[in-house]
Amino acid sequence: MNKQFNRAMLIGRWYGGSSDIPDNCFSEYAEIAEDGSFEFTFISLDEQGKELEKIIELGDWGLVGDIHFTITKSEIVDNNHYAADLADEDNYHAYRVLQLNSQIFEYQHVITKEVFILRRVIDNIGHC
Repeated sequence: MNKQFNRAMLIGRWYGGSSDIPDNCFSEYAEIAEDGSFEFTFISLDEQGKELEKIIELGDWGLVGDIHFTITKSEIVDNNHYAADLADEDNYHAYRVLQLNSQIFEYQHVITKEVFILRRVIDNIGHC
């Protein structure tokens, strides 16, 4: 039986990072808007922290039950804005949500089975 996740829980800003080899680090910043739009920023850094590549994807997102999906409509590379080829299947992705709460968004690509973990970015730090 599929779980149901609250769409409103995804709205906001998220951050995740990983490294594929010892010398490179990848970061993802996600801004997920209530109107169904998204902006994902992917940054690759070398071992000294120098930016190797930065790509910004813009598009639409949705959440149905435990399936999160994205449609990339354009991207910004080297400050140049490019329309995405909407006939290219690589611009469409679906993920199974494994965990979604106020702090963690964990999801798995339905085809590649790769798991991603994002943590919520908190704008206002409060005092306890």
